[in-house]
Amino acid sequence: MTDATGAPRPRPLSPHVQVWRWHLTMATSILHRATGSALYGGALILAAWAVSLAAGPEAYGVVMGLLGSPLGKLALFGLTLSIFYHLGNGLRHLMWDTGAGLEVKKANASAIGVLAFTVVATLAVWAIAAMTGAL
Repeated sequence: MTDATGAPRPRPLSPHVQVWRWHLTMATSILHRATGSALYGGALILAAWAVSLAAGPEAYGVVMGLLGSPLGKLALFGLTLSIFYHLGNGLRHLMWDTGAGLEVKKANASAIGVLAFTVVATLAVWAIAAMTGAL
């Protein structure tokens, strides 16, 4: 039907995070984007490490000193979390691309699985690093 008044209609409001009730799949979607952005920071850290390696022992020592500091280790721990979360959630999205797991219960279960994988894999990597003396 057309509007006979000729007056412009108000534009529809786009939903945003202040309107919607938070749910697990919404949070995991936002977290997927955030971890993807964090991985760009990780790429810059990796590039700085590679440049310092090529620049010689003094530059390499400076970068390794920064990465070995408590703040550096915290950043590396966060990057480890980001890598495993982005990997797990990316595989979840690939599964969704096949049409599987789109039901609410299955989507929530896979979100919990991704979060569990992230925590377990991150802690395993850092435990191995601690046991081998890499920390």
